[in-house]
Amino acid sequence: MPLKPRSATKHSGELRRLALSVLQPGFVGTEAPDWVLRDIGEGLASVVLFSRNIVSPGQVARLTAQLRAENPALVIAIDEEAGDVTRIESATGSTRPGNFALGAVDDPELTEAVAADLGGQLRACGIGLDYAPSADVNSNPGNPVIGVRSFGATPELVSRHTAAWIRGLQSSGVAACAKHFPGHGDVAVDSHHDLPAYGAGREEIAAQALPPFRAAVAAGVRAVMSGHLLVPALDPGLPATLSRTVLQGVLREELGFDGLIVSDAIEMGAVSRPYGIGGATVRAVAAGVDAVCVGGESAGEDTVDALVTALADAVAGGQLAMERLAEAAGRVGEFADWSAALRAAVPAREAGRDIGYVAARRALRLTGAVRDALPLAAAPHVVELAAATNPAVGDETPWGLAAPLRERMPEVTSVRLHGDELRTGAATLDSCALAPAAGRPLVVVVRDAARHAWMSSAVAGLTAARPDAIVVEMGLPGAVTAGAPQIFTHGASAASGVAAAELLAGDGRAAEAGRRQAS
Repeated sequence: MPLKPRSATKHSGELRRLALSVLQPGFVGTEAPDWVLRDIGEGLASVVLFSRNIVSPGQVARLTAQLRAENPALVIAIDEEAGDVTRIESATGSTRPGNFALGAVDDPELTEAVAADLGGQLRACGIGLDYAPSADVNSNPGNPVIGVRSFGATPELVSRHTAAWIRGLQSSGVAACAKHFPGHGDVAVDSHHDLPAYGAGREEIAAQALPPFRAAVAAGVRAVMSGHLLVPALDPGLPATLSRTVLQGVLREELGFDGLIVSDAIEMGAVSRPYGIGGATVRAVAAGVDAVCVGGESAGEDTVDALVTALADAVAGGQLAMERLAEAAGRVGEFADWSAALRAAVPAREAGRDIGYVAARRALRLTGAVRDALPLAAAPHVVELAAATNPAVGDETPWGLAAPLRERMPEVTSVRLHGDELRTGAATLDSCALAPAAGRPLVVVVRDAARHAWMSSAVAGLTAARPDAIVVEMGLPGAVTAGAPQIFTHGASAASGVAAAELLAGDGRAAEAGRRQAS
């Protein structure tokens, strides 16, 4: 369905208000644009913030106050998972580890405390809805988009930590949103670009993917985000976001969820490529989505006006029932009132921050002879092997080990290498990695090495030349460095980098982690 400019909108003010109320658009800038303030006055009930809107906690608090001056019950959302996917700390990296690290510790009380700490920070900034946690069971280790965003690979583990995370976040006055229904963990395609498929049968889906969402509902979650994936056993023709069978039949009727259904970003390729952003929006609302996230860099006045027109035209043309649009708007209003009451019931407080580092230290695991080499006797040469991240992880968010280790050992040297540099010969392991490490420790830092053949090959070459090299895996653990001295952080957050640096440098705060053996 092609987008139309505002001038083409020829429908009633009430229809425009209803259409506006089911959108959750992002915008560009650190202050609210005039069009956003105007649209809030005309019925826009939600907005979503991304890293492009964030400079500091004080600035975000001023921004949210500016927005809520137009509507005190406005839903202000953020896509903040902590760990690798952070918006509120995108410039520095998250001071809390992500889900996979929390799952590795497997202490639900710790998970609840970390989420409560994050909620305190978001609440102080005036944010009322967090698009988190990821309730996906990462049963496919080759998954290109979930990975360390998941608590783990088993439904039992993910279920107990999903529930704990929701309890913790909501105890701080911020609403949680479990995602990506009915489960994005067993796919091989990134839905930002194309449509992934989850080919399991109904019984396997019920046993593997749905339990964390059942746990979320039982824990009191009031928002669930749909995933842009095809699940043929449930609906062979339509992605979950556009499937009434999945949203109404499974989520509402089978799981008993009666809260707000939010779409994943509607401009993602999985749904916008075949239907256009306007067509995907109409189909999503018709299927049962109550709030459509419009989060891309292109989000702006023209896009919002075009989507309002698309929804209104669909009602006029009979593709979208007026009753369904009104029902969606009603659910948005109910959620807004509930989340405003939740926010008001909890006083704003500063985040403690220490709990994130405690959790990151507890998530460290060691294998091989690494303990015999710790702490390092001299400042090492650090080689960071970097692959492109999926779009959920901001390019601007720093990660790695060299910087926090250099703060503790100033003579650290480092290099960051990418696959194309090694493949084209623009850089070589001999000149960039081995030669600078002659006569001193070598630390090799990777992120999901098992998913990248070039990275696995580079690690194999480095550890063959330097069997004493310490490999630090900041993504999913894999078998590519079996037998080598290794440290697993279970995520690439700033907190995880600090925890690993403490361990290598001999900081006493990591001593307990240093005594652990990977299972």
